[in-house]
Amino acid sequence: MIVMQPVLELGTPGDFSLWPVAACTPPGFLALSGTLTSAEVGTALMLIAGCNDIDPDPASGDDRPPRPADPLDSFLHGLLTFENLFASGGLRVVDRSTGTTLVPGCCGGLEDWRDAYAVLDGTGWAFFGHAPDPVVERSGDSVRWVVDVERSDGPVIESSVPESRRLLDGVERDLVDFLDLAADWAPLHLPEHLAGPVLDALARVVDVPASGVTRQTS
Repeated sequence: MIVMQPVLELGTPGDFSLWPVAACTPPGFLALSGTLTSAEVGTALMLIAGCNDIDPDPASGDDRPPRPADPLDSFLHGLLTFENLFASGGLRVVDRSTGTTLVPGCCGGLEDWRDAYAVLDGTGWAFFGHAPDPVVERSGDSVRWVVDVERSDGPVIESSVPESRRLLDGVERDLVDFLDLAADWAPLHLPEHLAGPVLDALARVVDVPASGVTRQTS
């Protein structure tokens, strides 16, 4: 049996106190779905916002407005002002029959998870980071989830094209369910002027239809 999940790479929360978060100890990953606790939703937002918590750099052509002084507005500034958002993570694929696990490599981003659909359609390939260097490729009617393409003898998870499509469709459902939780979480932990924009940004990061958020906030 093959299981596929959208995941975020864990980071150390340190003395984070802007909203409640769950205890987490890297290395590892947080799987996103509709089963997260409120504190885990807070952790997911902390991780995603942290990936984009970068000062504007006018010298490099970054024309975003200056970082606000308020600590909450400051931490969320990158999430709310970057055009192209990044979330360290991606897809975790587990073959329970063999114990083989594919996880995102360094610099792999959850926002690119839909690239795998192009592989199934035979129109591209998907690279999910480096060290390890996981990739997904199509070979005829089979899809090969290569744990580390730099290892000639490395493990591979193989599935059919229809099964892989079913698994990716399940990833989308998990992400929509996560956004549903976030839509309930945001008004409880963020000021009104931030809750909507944060949810819009999360929808862009996880690349699911905007209706997944709108349905909960209307």
